[in-house]
Amino acid sequence: MDEEARVPEPAGAEPGGSLSVLALADARLPGGGHAHSGGLEEAVHRGVVGNADQLREFLRGRLHGAGSQAAAFAAAAAHAGERGAGKDYWSRWDYELDARTPSPAQRAASRAQGRGTARAGRAAWPCAALEELLAATGSPHHPAVVGVLIGARSLGTPKDAAAVVAYLAVSGPASAAVRLLGLDPFAANAAVAAFERDTERIARRAASTAGSRPEDLPAAGAPALDLLAQAHQRHHEEEVRLFAS
Repeated sequence: MDEEARVPEPAGAEPGGSLSVLALADARLPGGGHAHSGGLEEAVHRGVVGNADQLREFLRGRLHGAGSQAAAFAAAAAHAGERGAGKDYWSRWDYELDARTPSPAQRAASRAQGRGTARAGRAAWPCAALEELLAATGSPHHPAVVGVLIGARSLGTPKDAAAVVAYLAVSGPASAAVRLLGLDPFAANAAVAAFERDTERIARRAASTAGSRPEDLPAAGAPALDLLAQAHQRHHEEEVRLFAS
């Protein structure tokens, strides 16, 4: 008998799909995240980021700004997905994240990645909650799709959903830095790993507000990222850029 197949779950362990959570955080998921630099391309173009130390500071700001905001909303989406929230909830959720994302370019990037992740989700983790989200918003934000998949399919917890989007907020730009700056890939990955404790704190804080009404969720502003996103969009229309955002 295969003893490994009969290893019991640890006491108090929650059912879930840790492999699926990892897949949602994987850059190889065909959700379109590889096409976005999170504002890094514009920062490089302006000379703001040119080496590993400057990349680390850029990632710090992105994690505590856009990453923290996305984490709070992803955790709420996971909580709602688990409980079967209706279309009214998703419409309010969508409106509130839009209100906290003043840059049209940032909103467009989030929705583009949301559509891509929804397509991947329909193939790998189909569920009624995802269809309800799509029916309510048409083009959902990325944190909504990640959250609803994790919650509705019991792949993990609201904290897991928050951790996934917080991680992606820095891992995407770090990967882009290798192409934009020719950075050592090990240095780029080290920059992401340096934020392990920060990411854990952000995910834990997001999970603590997951049951809040959409209008009561936290708001973390990142004006510099908004300006970089708008400038990148304008320059992208004038010349070919490597990344869509």
